[in-house]
Amino acid sequence: MSRIGNKVIVLPAGVEITNNDNVVTVKGPKGELTREFSKDIEIRVEGTEVTLHRPNDSKEMKTIHGTTRALLNNMVVGVSEGFKKELEMRGVGYRAQLQGNKLVLAVGKSHPDEVEAPAGITFELPNPTTIVISGISKEVVGQTAAYVRSLRSPEPYKGKGIRYVGEYVRLKEGKTGK
Repeated sequence: MSRIGNKVIVLPAGVEITNNDNVVTVKGPKGELTREFSKDIEIRVEGTEVTLHRPNDSKEMKTIHGTTRALLNNMVVGVSEGFKKELEMRGVGYRAQLQGNKLVLAVGKSHPDEVEAPAGITFELPNPTTIVISGISKEVVGQTAAYVRSLRSPEPYKGKGIRYVGEYVRLKEGKTGK
């Protein structure tokens, strides 16, 4: 039995859902998201509650049921509150700048790396070594944060690189360590 798929999604104030043949549009104060879901899952919108029902209890239906509910809940949370990921840069001379909607990173390479903000994503720099990526789509925010981190992932000897705030990087001993 899918525990997540059976949970009811409660809509916050100001959020509207329209279901047109399993193409769901969620509108809220922060914006609008649209996504097409599997035809096998029945999505019912009743007042301020959304429930999802599957036709049978096969393993495939259970997985689609839980995934659909999680994706739909993320859409509701995104248009009402939004999502954000914070990255920090560690290393001598590592810094970030904003040029319009472009993020320019100096991370110890011979050239600066430039990251164009995807649609619906905003970059903020509270200080030159902290990057805040925010938007209404959890998927796009996570992908953008992962891409920025991949430009200089933390290395295990000195810990230099771009990492998520609160991420722990286990340091190794060097050649001389015994």
